[in-house]
Amino acid sequence: MRILVLFNLKPGVDPSAYETWARTTDVPGVRALGSVTDFRVHRVTGLLGSDAPSPYAYAETIDIAELDSFLADVGSESVQKMAAEFQAFADNPLFLLTEDL
Repeated sequence: MRILVLFNLKPGVDPSAYETWARTTDVPGVRALGSVTDFRVHRVTGLLGSDAPSPYAYAETIDIAELDSFLADVGSESVQKMAAEFQAFADNPLFLLTEDL
């Protein structure tokens, strides 16, 4: 299963501060979870075939082995600390659950 996360930064958040935190804390922390098989953070650079701005500045992909295990991992104190830090950066992120066809 893959979880897609789409978000913008909150007003006043420095993108370089968020990106440094993502590289040094978020990516290694999430990748260390036993339920996660891959985790990537992407800066959105545009819309294919359009000059219009993207509605989202960042996207994450979280590949997980199984949802219940992931939810158990997310409940841990260390992940809750990371989640609180993420919420300080991200403005109303959307977490989309997906499945392969």
